[in-house]
Amino acid sequence: QNTDIKIAYTKLAHWYKQVEESGFKSFQTVANSISLNYRSILNYFVNRSTNASAESFNAKIKAFRAQLREVKNTEFFLFRLSRIFA
Repeated sequence: QNTDIKIAYTKLAHWYKQVEESGFKSFQTVANSISLNYRSILNYFVNRSTNASAESFNAKIKAFRAQLREVKNTEFFLFRLSRIFA
C-alpha cells in the first residue's frame, strides 16, 4: 500500500522484530530469507518492477521438462522449448 521505500523499510523492520519476538520457528525461516534479500524486495518501491514474468516462464519450463523426463537429445529438447515458448 505504501509507495515510499523508507516507509516500507521501516514496516519491514517492525515485522522482522515481531517475528523474532513471536518465537515461531517456521516464521523465523521466512524472516531469514527476507533478511538476506531485503534490498531486492525493497527495489520494488523504486520502479515497481517484479520478476513475476521470469518466475512464470521458469514454471512453464519446469512443467514442460516434467512431461519429457529422460530427454536423451538435449539439442532437440532446446529446439522444441524455443518453438513452444519463443
